[in-house]
Amino acid sequence: MKEKLQKIARHPATKKALMDMKPKKTLWGIVGVILFFIAPEIIAYFYSNDIVNFAQNGLAMHPTTLESYNYELLIYLFENGVSWFNLGFGVVLLVWLFF
Repeated sequence: MKEKLQKIARHPATKKALMDMKPKKTLWGIVGVILFFIAPEIIAYFYSNDIVNFAQNGLAMHPTTLESYNYELLIYLFENGVSWFNLGFGVVLLVWLFF
């Protein structure tokens, strides 16, 4: 099994597929990785309790269906604080971007 995996890893088609998946070294690539993976986790680290309290207060005011869905989504996203997996994945993407 190990030999098969090594053959797959060394195969030119696999290398080409990995290079096609790699983000481009442009400003948009860097900004995209930072905005979608790293920035939300930094915000969650500092403001997660405030965001959850805001959403719980919004739910207490009996909002419309769409508003209540948005408040529940905020609670779901920020109640556990930082997603270390997401932050680590963003850092790995940034490193991969430059190598």
